[in-house]
Amino acid sequence: MAKQAKGLAEKHTSSKFAEGLCFRKLFFVFLIGSVIGAFYEEVLNLVQVLWQTGQWEWSLRRGVIYGPFNVIYGFGAALLVWLMARDKYSSWQVFLFSALAGGAFEYLVSYLQELFTHTVSWDYSHQLLNLNGRTTIPIMLVWGVMGLAVIKLLYPMVSNLVERMPYDTGTLVFRVLLIFMILNMLISWTALIRQTLRHNNVPAFTPIDRFYDSYYTDERLKHYFPNMNHLDKK
Repeated sequence: MAKQAKGLAEKHTSSKFAEGLCFRKLFFVFLIGSVIGAFYEEVLNLVQVLWQTGQWEWSLRRGVIYGPFNVIYGFGAALLVWLMARDKYSSWQVFLFSALAGGAFEYLVSYLQELFTHTVSWDYSHQLLNLNGRTTIPIMLVWGVMGLAVIKLLYPMVSNLVERMPYDTGTLVFRVLLIFMILNMLISWTALIRQTLRHNNVPAFTPIDRFYDSYYTDERLKHYFPNMNHLDKK
């Protein structure tokens, strides 16, 4: 047993924490992409409000309640890396695929959000070359540029940093953050679903429902998701 434990320890010491295109590395890509996406949306909103009104206004643009994570960007970054980092692709190939995949992903997320929560967080119906108001051709081009930056710039840096983490430390950090993000997404999205049920006058049947109604109130959720609107209020 002692020899086995020693051998395992030596293996962990000599091996990289997240070598290759593995789930652990993709998870950190997801995290970093989520953080960058949240700040990108918040800065973009700040610029838009400043341009339209001349006033400085900073508001949250997240996909979960706890932490600066816009998980749509995180999932998009991880999916893009998983698909495009396996082989060598030209910049044009990465750009074109990112534009198409980003537009399709944004369309799908918008549809699923409307289906399950009866809410919308963006509506491009009045913008040029929009696709059912869920995405637009110009925005798809932005997705292409962002995808190019992820594959050519962000992913190599993230991959190098993650692989340099000590095995035991990296494993602990990975497990803690994974559990945190799973709970974070579960709580956030079920709170939004409960909010939709509440708006439809569905009474609270369980202690969890009653807790959600008292703690995750409309005002609290509006603070974290200020651009989310219920369809009956559009």
